[in-house]
Amino acid sequence: MQKTSSNSVGKPSRKAAAIAAKPAQVIEELRPGQSIALLKELHILTREGKLNQDTRRKLKQVYHLYQFIAPLLDEVSASKNGFTLADHGAGKSYLGFILYDLFFNVAHAGEKVSGQIYGIETRAELVEKSRELAARLGFASMAFLNLSVQQATTSAELPPTVDIVTALHACDTATDDAIAFGLAKQARHMVLVPCCQAEVAGLLKKSRALNLAKTPLAELWRHPLHAREFGSQITNVLRCLQLEAHGYQVTVTELVGWEHSMKNELILASRPATPSAAKTRAAQERLQQVLAELGLGELNERFGATATGASAL
Repeated sequence: MQKTSSNSVGKPSRKAAAIAAKPAQVIEELRPGQSIALLKELHILTREGKLNQDTRRKLKQVYHLYQFIAPLLDEVSASKNGFTLADHGAGKSYLGFILYDLFFNVAHAGEKVSGQIYGIETRAELVEKSRELAARLGFASMAFLNLSVQQATTSAELPPTVDIVTALHACDTATDDAIAFGLAKQARHMVLVPCCQAEVAGLLKKSRALNLAKTPLAELWRHPLHAREFGSQITNVLRCLQLEAHGYQVTVTELVGWEHSMKNELILASRPATPSAAKTRAAQERLQQVLAELGLGELNERFGATATGASAL
């Protein structure tokens, strides 16, 4: 009788058995229910579903960002049984996808929580790719719109009001456009990470000679490097005053670890049910004073320094 080979069909080899017995990589950072397919699409996990040092750092950064926005989603959802969030300059919609996954699939898995996340982006090819990915993942409460911020303000594809507005690393005046959208849509919260502010720095340089003759404070932006840095700083100061002049309570902090640069300032603005008329008027006056002191009067319209929003409260 012929002997049966140890490698006969139906019996696994020792090597195959050893591979099968080897446990998969345990990734402590991942939260139960998180979409592995999404994390691979976003290149946070490798194709093999693993983390390396760089992607582990990125995942921690994503969680850090989420912890700022999650309480806002919970607050709005609790008060009106659902939320609407518009993400401007969405790009590949990394933020929207991560928010959706962590909020619906992880934090509220199995619960009835309603909401809609809109990714607003001007590049049609990125909008189409986001739509395809959302369909594959079953993220039904996501919509992607090929619109500019200005178009989105009046588009029938968006509701008349939006609860939360986000704009992360929105370059130069794009953050101001997102703020204008949020004001028009009566947003309850805005989460903003500005980037590459150049407009104010250019105006400071243009009026440098005149301002040097008027005030010693112009030394703050006499040199081009200082003008760029000071211009970036004052731009965000003006934005905060603008938001406060419209009744928002503003907190400024660092988006720690999002990127290794100075462009990690996070502006969180929330509008209470009954804003303080006195505080909004004070912010409006201070905004006008700062613009006048720095010779930036031509920005009055952009920052709404002469608006009557505070008096309407």
